[in-house]
Amino acid sequence: MTKIEPLGAVRERVTSELRQQIIAGSLLPGDRLVERELAERFGVSRVPVREAIRALVAEGFVHFETPRRTVVRRLTPTDVKELFELREALEVYAAGLAASRATPEDLAEVRELLDRAAAATEAGDAEAITDVNSRLHDRIVAMAGNSLLTEALEPVAGRLRWMTRRNEEWPQLLVEHRELYEAIASGDPDRARAHALTHVRTNYRSTVRHLFGEEAP
Repeated sequence: MTKIEPLGAVRERVTSELRQQIIAGSLLPGDRLVERELAERFGVSRVPVREAIRALVAEGFVHFETPRRTVVRRLTPTDVKELFELREALEVYAAGLAASRATPEDLAEVRELLDRAAAATEAGDAEAITDVNSRLHDRIVAMAGNSLLTEALEPVAGRLRWMTRRNEEWPQLLVEHRELYEAIASGDPDRARAHALTHVRTNYRSTVRHLFGEEAP
């Protein structure tokens, strides 16, 4: 007997796959999402596809140009600026807490992620670099030990990954992440916050340059 996949699981699977395609660039800004075509592609009914699209609208990945036309969102300089302002406020704070609270096991996990980032950077593997760098930032936030901080970043984590996926200054990112790790490992919250602030602002300028071909204001 064929096992029927619950509707909620189908919706989550379709949402996850569409989100990843947007982040990876398989679906580009302005590309249209047609329920019928997506349902055929995923081998599902139109109901979970419709719900997945609504979820991605809420996450900021797509929007309704008209009631009948849904497209992948075109990021504007204002979108990027606002997201990085939020990232600056929360991730800098998280780095300071992480410096105070990180355990030897936490630091060992970050070192392992840095090793993986170095290997991916050497190989020029954009997908692996994006994944491991996102995991590294998630780990630092987790090290802060503040569940409300984690929840505050969760709604925008996907959009930040989408933006930074377009930043190909990978060797520089690796250097900055190593410096951030050293600052956190030092146990000095002020040093950790300073490095995190520099990193976020540098990444903001790089992202603006790669997305729009211009320098950040």
